[in-house]
Amino acid sequence: MPDFPIIDTHVHLWNVEKINYPWLHEVPSINKTHRPEDFTQACASVEVEGMIFLQADAAEEENHLEAQWVTHLAQHDPRIKGIVARASLEKGEAIRQDLEMMSQNPLIKGIRRLIQSESDPNFCLQYDFVQGVKLVHNYGMHFELCIYHYQLPSVLKLVAQCPEVSFNLNHIGKPGIKDGLKDPWREEIAALAEFENVSCKISGMANEADMHHWTDKDLRPYIHHVIEQFGFDRVMFGGDWPVSTLATDYPRWVNTVEQAVAGCSYTELRNLFVDNAKKFYRL
Repeated sequence: MPDFPIIDTHVHLWNVEKINYPWLHEVPSINKTHRPEDFTQACASVEVEGMIFLQADAAEEENHLEAQWVTHLAQHDPRIKGIVARASLEKGEAIRQDLEMMSQNPLIKGIRRLIQSESDPNFCLQYDFVQGVKLVHNYGMHFELCIYHYQLPSVLKLVAQCPEVSFNLNHIGKPGIKDGLKDPWREEIAALAEFENVSCKISGMANEADMHHWTDKDLRPYIHHVIEQFGFDRVMFGGDWPVSTLATDYPRWVNTVEQAVAGCSYTELRNLFVDNAKKFYRL
């Protein structure tokens, strides 16, 4: 384990008693309230000094309720350093009011609107969606990309249209690790890394592998490729808890990432686990 407290850039919390998360009905093992104290228990021996909350895909009409709930939690748990909220960016100019409201909350650092669940390969290239992404920057926030690997071609076109926007790729683009697929993901990741306004989270990978039988060896080539392309200045650790519990426990995931970069310098290790998060999320 790292010998310093880490920052986790990808933590989910949810309250099923107050907020509706339709997708959780399909995943009964995690369809229960998860609070910061549950995260503390899951961390076990790993010391986490800060976390970024990622929107948990609540029902659209409850986007603000979710952000308000986590803001309230942060008043009692200083580890919650930032929030990435949900906004329906496909509304284009009509989303201005929502973004204006969110920008008034200093904890809200960015916006995530899931692309992975969209069947239309060109969903993120619709005019209104592109305009919505651009507006995120206008309100002082960044955009988080949550996609499957086969959506990378359209994401490359989206990023090319938004040079002023800071992007963060979640879960290294969800490559087909279970099936051992590396191409064209490798080439497309290399192309994405050429955009200096894009960073990448090393997160969520165990869930894309054989969730019950994966090994460090299965994940290592993917971690190595992302770091080779983005460098240690544009990658950051994400735990993806509690979704990650479907495939791993928290200490094991932290150890997997640390072992994959064995031999890197102390500065590079701190960049990955702490300093890049502080810089990107303006902590």
